[in-house]
Amino acid sequence: MMAENRLLMAILVMMAASWLPRMLPLLLVRGRIENRLFRSFLYYVPYAVLAAMTIPAIFQATSSVWSAAAGLAVALVLGWQGRGLLTVALGASSAVFLVERFLLAG
Repeated sequence: MMAENRLLMAILVMMAASWLPRMLPLLLVRGRIENRLFRSFLYYVPYAVLAAMTIPAIFQATSSVWSAAAGLAVALVLGWQGRGLLTVALGASSAVFLVERFLLAG
């Protein structure tokens, strides 16, 4: 019974920690944000968070830093050219595969 209470309390605390940062801006900010600097900051936050989460994982997912760098470079070039997500993912994966094969052969 005690373990169930602790589990329920942990779930409630995690729910509040996840829910509050999402709901507070909706409750506190009424209307459109007019400050250009703040709006541009908010525009780039998702990209910065995605990069901060993805780039370390890229370099830890392969057996070589060189293959990870090649995959990242190919993904950046294809993404910059406006290719679709599937094309970027297949291109980056192919680059990693080819560099890994080259490194194993050499």
